[in-house]
Amino acid sequence: MDNKGKIVLIIEDDEKIRKLIGIYLQKEGYQVMEASDGEEGRELFEKYDPCFVIMDLMLPKISGEQLCRIIRSELKSDVPMIMLTAKAAEEDRIRGLEMGADDYVTKPFSPHELVVRVETVLRRTAHRCGKISYRGITVKPLRGEAKYRGELVPLTLHEFRLLHYFMRHPNQIVTREQILNELYPNDVKLVVDRTVDVHVSKLREKLDRLGAEKDTIETIRGMGYRFAAY
Repeated sequence: MDNKGKIVLIIEDDEKIRKLIGIYLQKEGYQVMEASDGEEGRELFEKYDPCFVIMDLMLPKISGEQLCRIIRSELKSDVPMIMLTAKAAEEDRIRGLEMGADDYVTKPFSPHELVVRVETVLRRTAHRCGKISYRGITVKPLRGEAKYRGELVPLTLHEFRLLHYFMRHPNQIVTREQILNELYPNDVKLVVDRTVDVHVSKLREKLDRLGAEKDTIETIRGMGYRFAAY
């Protein structure tokens, strides 16, 4: 499974557990965001729109139970989610699943097993997590939607396709010809290279207005463009 660009948000007040989970996820190629309480978890969730959430049930400030309801009901997100808890009782596991969690893991647990469970849930919920995220920019191809730090980027169809293409090829140089083939597969011969430059310029302008870093889309002289993911 290609995990590039997939952000996993870990919301856990135990720093050792949080860091350990993060290390194992990063080894598998995930980007990791960490929060030590429910309030910070909500802020990071709204800002970065992660592809997966691992959350402790017992959290300071906003409990995992409350935050799960906020994510599902108030924020209307179907992000895949695993709930962590020290409680092993059947009624607690059932309650966690009824709240909207996709899986339930009881402490203590194996970090490797947790990562396997993440992979399993992602495969099962692939239709809900087709998004790609880099540098605060998130693209959801199934919805035709792009956001920067949670704010919608108003893109035309070709601008959206261009951004999606860049983000599918992070840190790679792509030529104007490759971009034209992506944007105009049926009539590429009727379109000039200058068209790509115009689309890139407009895409940059819209991202700049929302505060995106100016070096996100680089011009590589004599070659094409590169989306700088890091």
